[in-house]
Amino acid sequence: MAVIIDGKELAKKIRGNLKIECDELKKQGIQPKLAVIMVGDNPASKVYVRNKNKACEEIGIEYEEHLLDEHTTQKELNDLIRKLNDTKEVNGILLQSPLPEHLNINEAFKTISYQKDVDGFTPSSVGKLSIGEDTFISCTPYGVMKMLEEYNIDLTGKDVVILGRSNIVGKPLIQCCLSKNATVTVCHSKTQNIKEHTKRADVLIVAIGKAKFVTEDMVKEGAVVIDVGINRTEEGKLVGDVDFENVEKVASHITPVPGGVGPMTVAMLMNNVIKATKEQNKGH
Repeated sequence: MAVIIDGKELAKKIRGNLKIECDELKKQGIQPKLAVIMVGDNPASKVYVRNKNKACEEIGIEYEEHLLDEHTTQKELNDLIRKLNDTKEVNGILLQSPLPEHLNINEAFKTISYQKDVDGFTPSSVGKLSIGEDTFISCTPYGVMKMLEEYNIDLTGKDVVILGRSNIVGKPLIQCCLSKNATVTVCHSKTQNIKEHTKRADVLIVAIGKAKFVTEDMVKEGAVVIDVGINRTEEGKLVGDVDFENVEKVASHITPVPGGVGPMTVAMLMNNVIKATKEQNKGH
């Protein structure tokens, strides 16, 4: 039976350490602050935003929310971001996706100041990550790397196969795994014979948004399986992109859904807010 990688427990530990760091900053008269922008009324986004708010409260990070009407124009959104860029008290800016279709999310990301890009999505952050410079790493890939580290899973020389090439998860993960000396293969909707690739993976990371897509026969005996997917079944149950019950029998380590990568994403966002606050207050 596989070792269950407990993201909930690890996230709790990280949040505990961040609270200590946050208290230290407050003693120096520095109050970390995160501003979250949400456009429209997406129910899933509301849940994520609520979780972020809760984590901020627990750690002691001040939290402010900007809820914009779904008819907000690109100019109004960009103007708000610029205003937050210029607000010294705000250390991190998070733009909750998805945005309504008439808005260009990449244009909005470009507007966020690199120093406050706690989600790691600005072109500067993405570019720095690809050349191995210190930067903000987007929170889900960062969470995945922390889990591997916590469970002493060394990627040196390992075959890592990533299913999914999104800007938010798949692409940053390529750079993160390369920086740990893995050999990386990325599969996506146009990949032929996906099973051939997944079957040779020492570490399989799945982020495609298809419930229970990865089955036991697609996984090599003893592989590490990281499931980034969150899907709701017709019965309302949360499941990942991996058929957990059966894949668990062949994997050496596996993340559950819920309780795996999800809590880590929020913990790494908090980590990035504290990092941003420290860097903005160097020499304070």
